[in-house]
Parts: sequence; structure tokens; C-alpha cells
Amino acid sequence: MIVLNAIQELKAFEAFTLAVLLSGAMQIAIGLLRAGVVGDFIPNMVIKGMLSGIGIVIILKQIPHAMGDDNDFIGDESFQQADHLNTFNEVSQSVSSINWGAILISGVSLIILFGWNHPVIKRRAWTRLVPASLICVVLDTVLNEFFKVMVPSWTLLAANHHLVELPVMGSIREGLQALHFPDFSRIADPLVWKVALTIAIVGSLESLLSLEASDKLDPVKRISDPHAELRAQGFGNLISGLLGGLPVTSVIVRSSANIYAGAKTRLSSIIHGLLLLVAASLIPTVLNRVPLACLAAILLSIGYKLCSWSVIRSVWKEGWSQFLPFAITVAGIVF
Repeated sequence: MIVLNAIQELKAFEAFTLAVLLSGAMQIAIGLLRAGVVGDFIPNMVIKGMLSGIGIVIILKQIPHAMGDDNDFIGDESFQQADHLNTFNEVSQSVSSINWGAILISGVSLIILFGWNHPVIKRRAWTRLVPASLICVVLDTVLNEFFKVMVPSWTLLAANHHLVELPVMGSIREGLQALHFPDFSRIADPLVWKVALTIAIVGSLESLLSLEASDKLDPVKRISDPHAELRAQGFGNLISGLLGGLPVTSVIVRSSANIYAGAKTRLSSIIHGLLLLVAASLIPTVLNRVPLACLAAILLSIGYKLCSWSVIRSVWKEGWSQFLPFAITVAGIVF
């Protein structure tokens, strides 16, 4: 919502990308001033509550997509949605208009995702090399193609927004023409600086929270450097703004997905970015066959891991002094 409001306020996307660039410079300065210590003052139960609250929101947001209701963008985080429904009544609305193809695809995915850790499966050496989510994507894409031939009424179609929708560029020149570079003529505009400061502050706080949360999920319990994180975020926004992109920030959904997939070093993030770039550039037509119901199931499994009953029980056992801030944080995140 901050990005949308900022673009509307500045009345030009090129002015917004200038603000993104400036916000990156501000974040670099914040990191150099070692202001990342703010994250050290966040209570442990607030971090756990934030993770569980985000997990619940992910589940609420993905249930409609898992049932074939794809009227909203799969990454939409707003409460009031484009189809004039909200996060809660969207769930009840999707129950009344179930797509059985989506149900089967998401169901198969959930069985694979939760069954992957079964001892019988884990004993197979190859399962350590092939992530369950990749199996889901390949299998569900093939399954949807099978529906086209055998059960056409169950087929998930691009026309109904049931599939991934990536832009397909015909050439490198066409891709470059889609970029919107910063409008440096508005460098003295106070409104641009105001938006840049907002992005820098909100992005930095969100990154620090996500960093603390990621450290809690890390199986080997390493402690990340918050100052380095802010400097890295700053360079990321500097480059993104220079190329006409949106602001970047750490997000616990991607971090948790990375951790649950077995990632152990920063190389996983670099490979993640390179694979995204290569896939979106070279095989968008293949990716555009992937059903959103499959991606929703993957996100549902991540959401469940973030807010599982075992987490809630462990906090409850620590007493009211710990459970109350946890519960308040969960409620604040969800509502």
C-alpha cells in the first residue's frame, strides 16, 4: 500500500523510482551509522508472535487460491481486495464456488509437502537433492495438462487467471524498453524526499524484524549482522531504483521457505535470485503453465510451519507473562 500510495502521490512512476534510489542511499547511511541495533530491543515473544501472525495471514490468503478462486493477485497482502471482498469473507466466498481441479492439485501438493519428511521418504538419498516443492510444481503442471484431455471442466485456465502470469518479452530490446528510469529533474522535490524517507524507515524496520525472525528459525542459531543487512538493502534499493524497479526488503515468507528447503549459507539467496532471473527471462511461457493452486499449497505449508500448534503450545507453557505479548502480536498482525 505504501508503494501504491507513493506512486499516486508523486503522479509519475519515474519520480517514484528516484525516491527508491534515494531510500537506498539513506539505508546505506543508516547501516554505516550502525543503527541496526534497534532490532536487539525487540522481545523474543514479539518475534514469535509476528511469525505466527504472518503464518495465519498466509493461510487465510492462500485458501481461496487453493480452491480455485484466483480473482486476486496471489501475493496480495491488503485486507480490502480488488474484487471488493476482504481477507475473511473471501474464504467463505471461495467455498461456495470450488474448482475441483484446483482442489485436487492443491491436495496432491499438500500430501507431497507434508509427506516428504516421513521416515520412509527421507531414507531415499535423492530426496535430499530434490525439494518437495519442485516435485509439486512439475507434477501439478502435468496434471493440469492431463485435465485438458480427460476432464476439461476441471482444467485451470489462464483466461480465468488460474495460472502464473509472467510478461513474455520478444527480445532484449523489448525488455529494456519496459524499464522506467528515475526522473532526476525532480531531485529537489520535497515530496520525493518524503517518500524516500518513508520507504527507507519502513523497509529498514521490516528488514530488521525479518532478520530477527530468520535468526530464530535458523537451525544452527547463527546471529546475523543487522548493519550489514541494512547496507545490503540500501545497495539493493539503489540499484533497483536506478533500473526503474520497486523497493526491496527482507520478507519472512521467502526466508522461511529458504530455511525449510535446507539452505545453510547466503549462497542460497544468490542462486535464488539468479534462478528467478534466468527462469523469468528464458522460460516465461513454461512458467505460465504452473497452476496458482500449486503455489498456494506450497505457501499453505509454509504458513502452517510458522504458526503450528507446537509453537503455540510451547509459548503457552512459558506462562501468561510470555503468552500475552505473543497473543497481542498475533492479533495485531492478523487484524
